[in-house]
Amino acid sequence: MLVVDLFPPSPRDPQGIHKAIWDEIHEEPFELPTGKPLTVAAYSAADPPTAYVEPVAVGDPLPGLPIFLDPGIYVPAPLESSYQTTWSKCPDAVREVVENPGP
Repeated sequence: MLVVDLFPPSPRDPQGIHKAIWDEIHEEPFELPTGKPLTVAAYSAADPPTAYVEPVAVGDPLPGLPIFLDPGIYVPAPLESSYQTTWSKCPDAVREVVENPGP
């Protein structure tokens, strides 16, 4: 599973969605670093389960992480280049609404 959590932590998940997910698997300490309140996390259902977590901030390029098909087999997910390619093909009307949402 690959989770891209671009919403800031809330009272429901004060250390982000990764901590909430991981606590269901293996409860252990986790704190988001100062200035990096968002996370991208890849999970492998290996034995033991493994999480690959990349904290990010608004404006950071999105990291590439694996999407595991099996504990030892994965497909790379180049998030930033995928986003940039998709955004470059987005219709101008949609881009305008996203870039200038208005009041």
